[in-house]
Amino acid sequence: MNDDHDDHAEVAERNLRILEALLFASAEPLAPADMKIYLGQGANAEMLLAELARRYAPRGVNLVRRGDKWAFRTADDLGFLLRRESHETRPLSRAALETLSIIAYHQPATRAEITEVRGVDTGKGTLDLLMEAGWVRMRGRRRTPGRPVTYGTTDAFLDHFGLESLGDLPGLEELKGAGLLSGRLPSTLQIPLPFDGALREDEDPLDPDDLDGGPDLEDDAGN
Repeated sequence: MNDDHDDHAEVAERNLRILEALLFASAEPLAPADMKIYLGQGANAEMLLAELARRYAPRGVNLVRRGDKWAFRTADDLGFLLRRESHETRPLSRAALETLSIIAYHQPATRAEITEVRGVDTGKGTLDLLMEAGWVRMRGRRRTPGRPVTYGTTDAFLDHFGLESLGDLPGLEELKGAGLLSGRLPSTLQIPLPFDGALREDEDPLDPDDLDGGPDLEDDAGN
């Protein structure tokens, strides 16, 4: 019995080392399915990742979840050590930041819906910039006349802003505390809950041309 226990522990430790090596070698967060193929038969990648995250919790590097994927990142309390080394090569404009915020909270959102919330026209160039940064993606097409493209955030967005899921986005009180919202807002105001899933009931899959940089039907419709 002890031999079986020792063998099981040895296999588990080997699998943990494999996961550790894969994650350190990857420049991007990895999904459990991407790593499971390198593990022994019957290995539970999710449980192993949780154990690896527990072991790294007190260290200078932590294993964190970003959406459905995992990655090693500098511990939050040590991030100040690296800030002087980091810089944005292309700072986002106010329009881009507003657009990104609206997409994050209102997704899935069309360009017309983003414009309605902002109160000013949202150019396609702003959306292109956010997609080039890897923070925004085309999700699908709304089942309305013109079938406009819907936009949502990516796992790279979660990773950049240190969020495990969209549910970790700041709430109303946090936004007020950070000075991002006026304290004199109506008591009935609510922060929308973003849809964190594949396609919603009012969305169709993207057309093949969309993935090749095809036209946005919202442009054709004049919205």
